[in-house]
Amino acid sequence: MDISLILDHIYQLPEQSKKDLLLTINLITRPKGNIILKAGKVESSIYFIKKGIVRAYIDDDNNDVTFWFGKEGETIISMKSYVENQNGYENIELLEECELYELKTADLERLFNSDIHIANWGRKFAEKELIKTEERLISKLFKNASERYIDLLKNNPELIKRIQLGHIASYLGITQVSLSRIRAELK
Repeated sequence: MDISLILDHIYQLPEQSKKDLLLTINLITRPKGNIILKAGKVESSIYFIKKGIVRAYIDDDNNDVTFWFGKEGETIISMKSYVENQNGYENIELLEECELYELKTADLERLFNSDIHIANWGRKFAEKELIKTEERLISKLFKNASERYIDLLKNNPELIKRIQLGHIASYLGITQVSLSRIRAELK
């Protein structure tokens, strides 16, 4: 997905502001299995996914718990690092080779201070990330694993084909055996 479309999806910028922001963004490629964000570290970059799939997880006593999948057009960010400049709590693993647009938070902060339009873009960006987090929390608290799996099928059917069942089961908070049972019931 093109970076210009990703930026516009967050908030429409005037042309000059958008050009200034685009000048700070670099395209990078990372291999499958790469941990692009590491728990316990202040992250200095935000990434936008051009191509590929990622997962966010927390390592809990050598049992990682997946809580988010990202695909083309989505953002990879440690909100704790972005907002508070503190160590993040999540790991982000690339499940496929990924092409990513990298934006250094220091460059973004500099632009926030010099361009009100980019500062507004940043506010809208943070608001959208908050809404996504809120939706994930509500789903986890008020829907059972079957309902969350059906939501995943409905909203992101391509992910089912691209992500290992073990990661999907972890995301749903169930075992692979339980996931197999849910899948069989839905056929």
